[in-house]
Amino acid sequence: MAKKKQDANDFLTAYLNNYSPTGFEWPGQQIWLDYLKPYIDDYMVDAYGNAVGVINPGKAYSVAIEAHADEIGWFVNYITKEGYIYLRRNGGSDALIAPSKTAVIHTSKGTVPAIFGWPAIHVRTIENEKAPKIDQIFLDCGAASDEEVANMGIHVGCVVTFDDQLFELNNKFYVGRALDNRIGGYMIAQVARKIAESKNKLPYTLYVVNAVQEEIGLRGAEMISRRLKPDVAIITDVTHDTQSPMYDKKTQGDISCGKGPVLTYGPAVQNNLLRMLELVAAENKIEFQRQAVSRSTGTDTDSFAYSGEGVPSALISLPLKYMHTTVETVMKSDVEKVIDLMHKFLVQLPFGCDFRYIK
Repeated sequence: MAKKKQDANDFLTAYLNNYSPTGFEWPGQQIWLDYLKPYIDDYMVDAYGNAVGVINPGKAYSVAIEAHADEIGWFVNYITKEGYIYLRRNGGSDALIAPSKTAVIHTSKGTVPAIFGWPAIHVRTIENEKAPKIDQIFLDCGAASDEEVANMGIHVGCVVTFDDQLFELNNKFYVGRALDNRIGGYMIAQVARKIAESKNKLPYTLYVVNAVQEEIGLRGAEMISRRLKPDVAIITDVTHDTQSPMYDKKTQGDISCGKGPVLTYGPAVQNNLLRMLELVAAENKIEFQRQAVSRSTGTDTDSFAYSGEGVPSALISLPLKYMHTTVETVMKSDVEKVIDLMHKFLVQLPFGCDFRYIK
């Protein structure tokens, strides 16, 4: 029986709107795998939720394309006798944006709606105000006591997410709370779809990898790269659009939404592989941008590059506005260009391509 194919836009909405904080990614991973299955030959998962679609299995040469599946969130850390809930970060959560936001507390009984309360401007001394700190923000779930909170199924260790949903801005942008980096999971899934629908028979095994726990130190990529041992890895993640106010291009580079994928230069990026990506982009008239890093990329590229005996790795980034907020914003045309570049690269890559500098 043929596997039922889901509309790409329906998948994007369902996948971006699901809650998958670091360490709790499996609901989103199931959505991702269910979409991917018609376009792959096999799949694998591991104990922590890394998910891999496999195309053309069993070849002696293998390539991985990878994104990460987790979003930032919070953990319940302390519940007052009056029923207010204090938190600790799960990933790079920003206390500054929390006051007055709505949230979801995830419990064994289901989800509980909550709000980040904040004193009114009338009762604050705003002349000397500083940005809120993690020990100042709190959740209100409508309970009047710690006992009432407990009766809702809420306890220390419950995970919390913002509840903002995906929408479009000016018909040009996707906006949502978890584009970092589930938009990457969407893009690699579309690459797999394009390979299947174009009937391109790859000469090597392709692993389509959606890794967990990136936001706390690239942990999922560290696990799965050791298991897969690919010969080549192409990572996709987001990077900062530096055109909006409060960015310094002298230190943060000149990156813009609408000008295509960003190719990264740095020690973890294998230069022969990077050069091939540049040539593929030029040959296919895919506009791209450049970015430099120093010690590391800060993405799963580092985990793949330094895995085992070393894996030639490159990073294709998607420009994004307002990272780690609930209104992360990417341009739809950039999304399509990243998909196109990855697809064009994969179909031209020969079996056994040797990227070593010295032979």
